[in-house]
Amino acid sequence: MAELVLNKVVKEFGNLRVIHGIDLQIRDGEFVVFVGPSGCGKSTLLRMIAGLEEISDGDVMIDGDVVNDLSAAKRELAMVFQSYALYPHMSVRKNLAFGLETMGAPKAEIAQKIQQAADILQINELLERKPGQLSGGQRQRVAIGRAIVREPRIFLFDEPLSNLDAELRMQMRVEINRLHQRLRSTMIFVTHDQVEAMTLADKIVVLRAGRIEQVGTPLELYNKPANIFVAGFLGSPRMNFLKGRVTGVDGHHADIELAGGQRLTTDFPAPPTTGEEVTLGIRPEDLTPVGEGEGVLTGEVQIAEQLGGETYVYVALPDGGTVTVEIKGQAKIAAGDRLNLAFEGGKFHIFGTDEKVIRHA
Repeated sequence: MAELVLNKVVKEFGNLRVIHGIDLQIRDGEFVVFVGPSGCGKSTLLRMIAGLEEISDGDVMIDGDVVNDLSAAKRELAMVFQSYALYPHMSVRKNLAFGLETMGAPKAEIAQKIQQAADILQINELLERKPGQLSGGQRQRVAIGRAIVREPRIFLFDEPLSNLDAELRMQMRVEINRLHQRLRSTMIFVTHDQVEAMTLADKIVVLRAGRIEQVGTPLELYNKPANIFVAGFLGSPRMNFLKGRVTGVDGHHADIELAGGQRLTTDFPAPPTTGEEVTLGIRPEDLTPVGEGEGVLTGEVQIAEQLGGETYVYVALPDGGTVTVEIKGQAKIAAGDRLNLAFEGGKFHIFGTDEKVIRHA
């Protein structure tokens, strides 16, 4: 196990800067997820930590030691890739042993580590099979096992579940979570899937265009996003955003008129100024159907998705916008129905013209 610190880390390809001075501390034993859209720099950052990509500026430190000039082999890290990268002509046992044999480890030690990894990942019955005889989930477990036997200081996962179907992804998320609880090793996991980030992480690092947007626990980021990007990226279905304008301020309260003409008054720690443009963000589960004349929003149902345990309703507003509503259970709603919506318990966020939050739910 190890602590990792990134100090103003930069990556440039010629004149193109793709990582812009990242500062980050990952504590010993933490499970940290890098999440963000494609091209945000999360895999590049992981490869810089691993030693597979040169650092243009700044420092990568492991347990206080700068490792910028250390080769990947000497950093004592283990990486699990999106592709399984197993040797097809070798058995599972030989795949697990290969790296240790290359390092000259004693046979008894190799056998012990293989058995320990097989017990942890429950792949004992697969040891004599070859990769071509395994399912996708089994191959991914073997790839993780190959990392475990090396007993690395830090585990690095580069979108390891992307090639699996939905059911296998869910199973592997559970298995990786159990693995972390058992080993208590420092782990860094890269994904573009916010569900994986929310379910796996002790701490999430949200990246955009080579910069950190916000760092925190899954629920901190979900409940208190720093800006519109984080608010919209985390959550499925995504947060609804409604344009508005401040029409009056009284102490710590402000009146807001939404683009569709709806009005509401809410409290602010530091109220915006009259005339300021704002964006109201509200999660689908915080919009509640109410009776005629009771709600803040009124619109026509476009689609109602009945999923059994919940119903997702897409409502067209008079101003041309659309909001998504999540209703628990099996709601009797159909396309063409009129729906009045209230904001449940005042659970909405307000963002300013710079897209940063000025009022949390």
